[in-house]
Parts: sequence; structure tokens; C-alpha cells
Amino acid sequence: MSTNTMSFALPEALRSYVDQRVRSGAYGNTSEYLRELIRKDQEDQAKKQLRELIKEGLESGKGRLVTRKVAAELKQRALGSSR
Repeated sequence: MSTNTMSFALPEALRSYVDQRVRSGAYGNTSEYLRELIRKDQEDQAKKQLRELIKEGLESGKGRLVTRKVAAELKQRALGSSR
């Protein structure tokens, strides 16, 4: 895994909070804490996108019977011409 350094400024209150979280033993260092926050944000964004897609599907109209032929056509559309 390649690592790159990122530098940013935090107000003192936020910096103190981060330091407190690290000192509590929940995280080994500041980088671990920030990586965990980013991972959680990525998960939240993926869940949000899934909820939006489900909502879009529910609002798209009346459902229809999916035969094997229709399922195969949908799969072809979803996978594109790469298969």
C-alpha cells in the first residue's frame, strides 16, 4: 500500500478532540482515526446511493413479470457489451 502525506489545519477544539480519541486507546494514532472516519463516510455514501437507487426503482412505475428472456436481456444491458 502506497502512503502519501496529507497536511491540513484544524481549529484547536477539533485537534483536542482528535488527540483525546487517540489517547483513549481507541486508535493507535491520528492517521488511524482519520482513516476510520473516511471508511465510515465511504460506507455511508454507498448506503445513501443504494437507498436512492431503491427509491428510484420503487418510483419508476408498476413492476412487470420477469421471464428468463427478460432477465437475460436486463443482464446483457447491465453488463454492457464487455461480455
